[in-house]
Amino acid sequence: MKNLVKSAGKTADVVQADIEKVLQTYEAALNASDTDTVLTAFAPDGVFMAPNSPSTVGADAIRAAYSGIFQMITFDTELTVEEIVQVAPNWAFVRTSSNGHVTVNAIKQRVPDANHELFIFHQGDDDAWKIARYSFATTNPLPR
Repeated sequence: MKNLVKSAGKTADVVQADIEKVLQTYEAALNASDTDTVLTAFAPDGVFMAPNSPSTVGADAIRAAYSGIFQMITFDTELTVEEIVQVAPNWAFVRTSSNGHVTVNAIKQRVPDANHELFIFHQGDDDAWKIARYSFATTNPLPR
């Protein structure tokens, strides 16, 4: 389900395509453990909010967070866009789901990984859409 409104100068389809391209870049960077490319998807003042962790604010903190994540786990996941809603000319939110696996690097154990995610995108002065805020939570059942 996709719900878009028109933006000034761009059609809803163009906005959707621009945002989906950023998400594809982000997904590829996750699966490649590529911190530098992850950072290209985020706004310089972006915020990453992982479960059970304080918010990570700004490019330097996001770089450190993803570098640490990529040391601990390797992703093999696929994002699915569930909804894109443009709420203002330069702001949109995106709801996604992801499914796949992560490998816990220390013990080389591959485990299922599934999440639902909420991204808030901002279109900057350079006309590029970037992740301004990102939060996720697992959809896997709790261990027994």
